[in-house]
Amino acid sequence: MKLKNVLIVTEDIERSKKFYKDLFGLDVVLDNDGNVILTEGLVLQEKKLWESFLEKQVIAKNHCTELYFEEKDIDGFVQKLEHYEMPVEYVNRLMQHCWGQKVVRFYDPDGNLIEVGTPM
Repeated sequence: MKLKNVLIVTEDIERSKKFYKDLFGLDVVLDNDGNVILTEGLVLQEKKLWESFLEKQVIAKNHCTELYFEEKDIDGFVQKLEHYEMPVEYVNRLMQHCWGQKVVRFYDPDGNLIEVGTPM
């Protein structure tokens, strides 16, 4: 068995495609009317579809999962965040762990938690 994708829920597919393209360079692999596969295996699912499939309400900012990215130029990435066209809500501003790794944590526009850290 092999993990193929990770799915996150979004209120606005177009906004999310732009966010993940602009900040992370992810491109659309398949756009299937409310379900979009991006490069690196990230899937965007329209909230109303997801809630109808599960028959459960989506809870944003639930802190149960995190998308983790690595970036060598973390200072440059933080500058990109600071100047992004939509305000970014931080969970942790740029910090350095005791083992030396620098990380920043923030939410995407739909409250999905993201961490970007320097490679270990």
